[in-house]
Amino acid sequence: MSSNAVLSVALLLVLAVLLVASPTLRKRYPRTWWYAVSFPILWGRIRFTWRRLAWECDLAVTRKRAHAMLGGILIKGKELDPVVPRLSMAWPRPLLVTVRARMLPGQTPDEFVDAAEAMAHAWRVHSVRVSSPARGEVEFTISARDPLENVTSSAPSGRKHHGRPWFRVSVTTETQESPGAAAAAQLLRIFVGFLADWNAWVLDLRLLPHWLITGATQSGKSTLMNAVVVELAPRPVALVGIDLKGGMELGNYTARLSALATDRRSAVRVLSYLVDVVLERTTQCRIAQVRSIWDLPEQIRPVPIVLLVDELAELCMATDPRDKADALACSTNLVRLAQLGASLGVHLLVAGQRVGSDLGAGVTMLRSQLSGRVCHRVADPETAKMTLGDRFPDAVDAAQGISPLERGVAVTTTNEGGWMRARSANIGAEQAQRITTDYAHCRVLLPGLSDIDLSGGDTTCR
Repeated sequence: MSSNAVLSVALLLVLAVLLVASPTLRKRYPRTWWYAVSFPILWGRIRFTWRRLAWECDLAVTRKRAHAMLGGILIKGKELDPVVPRLSMAWPRPLLVTVRARMLPGQTPDEFVDAAEAMAHAWRVHSVRVSSPARGEVEFTISARDPLENVTSSAPSGRKHHGRPWFRVSVTTETQESPGAAAAAQLLRIFVGFLADWNAWVLDLRLLPHWLITGATQSGKSTLMNAVVVELAPRPVALVGIDLKGGMELGNYTARLSALATDRRSAVRVLSYLVDVVLERTTQCRIAQVRSIWDLPEQIRPVPIVLLVDELAELCMATDPRDKADALACSTNLVRLAQLGASLGVHLLVAGQRVGSDLGAGVTMLRSQLSGRVCHRVADPETAKMTLGDRFPDAVDAAQGISPLERGVAVTTTNEGGWMRARSANIGAEQAQRITTDYAHCRVLLPGLSDIDLSGGDTTCR
């Protein structure tokens, strides 16, 4: 047997072994498999199909005129000699590929956005996201598979921490920042899940101090709230709840909450108290000649407060005329807290199944102050528009496209100023209740709410 024949047989044997072992290798070494096998195949598919795809999606232009004169009659025809945008080299990341294309004269990024779905089908990938980072260029962010398909804990094997998720994400801090800013970074950055670009989903209360969270029943809204509370439970932060459904949702966190209002009258008490707290902190900062509580010395710096509101519509909508004054007081105080609380350590996480203009002008004013937005699957288009439409109109369609099977998936604003699909960690009610009970000693006592304070806990948490 000749050497070429031996080499061919050996090559065939190696290919057969790889073909048989490929499922195991792909599962055990997903990142290596991606860079060594999947990415080269995907890049070859992109290069092979790009010219035909660009022609079919009207992304090609011609150097020849599409009309001619015949006997004094203008004859129009199909463009010939097409020229397609030139692709740059692909840059792979974990299960992502970034490719840039230089647009031809007369083209706009919108044409490529319209063709994104066709690209995803032609290249057999989960999604293609189009952006324009520079004039005359478009960038394709190609996701090989759905990054939100299975959001689970990334804790090392054998490491247990009440089942709470461990996101191996370093907290990046600004250079030469003050000690107060560093403390705020540790306390107010909440890791709750993953974004569609494979990065951690962070609710950064320093950058976006207040959040509006909407979602229909069984959409994952409660799971997101569980993830927030579980992350905040071991931190020296006061948690206050308002749940007018009798505490059905926020009652799971009773051991860790400083106060829980379950009716509108007690909600008025809680909100009025927090407004007084904000005004007291304003005076404290003015005397110290600082603009934020985080600029105060650590010895006198007040503890930050996170207010959790479940079911905004139930709080602000009153059917009984006797309750209208209380409903108005609730919406007014919420707006005041949103306007004044950002630099004074009072942050709002307001959740509801629906948000609409019919709930009153106060809700519309409140929405304008809630810079962070999260929209799960909703039951009516107006809620999606009220949640995202004033900031990112193109995100409304993405939110309405979430199916009932995608529990926990949401469209959220990002810290960089855009929007993206995300999914929260799957933390159930029993798990959240167990963890908050374990950290009951971290509960912060609020003397002004002594008659509706919850039992247990002390004021220290280190």
